Amino acid sequence: MTVPDHQPWILRGDRPEQSPAVPAGVEYHRVYAGQSRRILRGVLAIVLLVAGFVGFAVLFQHLSEVVDAALFGRSGPSTPLRQAAGALALAALIPYCMLLQRVLYGVPAGSLHSVAGRFRFGVLGRTLLVFGPPVLVVVAVGALGGDGGSAPWTTADLVWFFVIGMVLTPLGAAGEEYGFRGLMFRVLGGWTRGARSGAILGIVVTTVLFSLIHGTLDPFLFTSYLVLFSSMAIVTWRTGGLEVAVVLHGVYNVSALVLGTTLHVDVGAELANRSAAVGSWANLVPSAVLVVITAIIWWATRSHGPTRTPENGWPTSGARGTGPHAKTLAGR
Repeated sequence: MTVPDHQPWILRGDRPEQSPAVPAGVEYHRVYAGQSRRILRGVLAIVLLVAGFVGFAVLFQHLSEVVDAALFGRSGPSTPLRQAAGALALAALIPYCMLLQRVLYGVPAGSLHSVAGRFRFGVLGRTLLVFGPPVLVVVAVGALGGDGGSAPWTTADLVWFFVIGMVLTPLGAAGEEYGFRGLMFRVLGGWTRGARSGAILGIVVTTVLFSLIHGTLDPFLFTSYLVLFSSMAIVTWRTGGLEVAVVLHGVYNVSALVLGTTLHVDVGAELANRSAAVGSWANLVPSAVLVVITAIIWWATRSHGPTRTPENGWPTSGARGTGPHAKTLAGR
């Protein structure tokens, strides 16, 4: 049994799991919404999210420094182990955010993946096949505007950077999505009375906040972050889940890391000194493609609107909720 054919092509074929703890017929960002706005609970969730974001980073960085010094006799931000630690710290946000959602809102962990209550691998596969190559190509084209680097990587370093880039970097990108386009987007989206206003609040706040966290106000770099993170938030809203954002963000980061180390760019040092970085028009090349991809997804979901949590066993699109809090949960 598959999702009915009227679903947008990118969402077909993934059977949802309905849960009594998840309101029926609501958009992804409205799952926490209810008769009361629960502002204090939301503030607590955001504070705990930021604490986890910072805490995991500090913990994994310290562990990597100790191991690097003890086993390899080296230090600094540009070692394979430090790169792995950074990715693992972000990946730890995935189970952490699921735990916060369960404890603070009583919503099953799987609901954080998507409105289907599970991770939709079909959506991931179609996104990777259709949109992955264009993102990879434009990141590569953007790299042509750089001057390369002179980091003295050994062959072993390059091999480990490649393995880390292909295996752990996608998990790190996913952790950022679960934290900001997942948990925080849902918290903010539940603070308004309508679904559309909740989406706008969630998209704007998560985009600006996460762009600022990246530590630069350079106009080119900051604009590229605004486009990247707003695109991730919009596609999450329209598709009713994090799968598309995880793929796009993952391909973006993997391409940048693997290309950087291939060109002997000191990626770790650049990340550590991002506030002093100077961007160029080349940084906006991937942004243009992300805008096009976001427009394509919006167009694909135009007939039915954002995908909602299941009613009668299947996810709905563009219909109002029918649960006990339908007036509160539905858009105005």
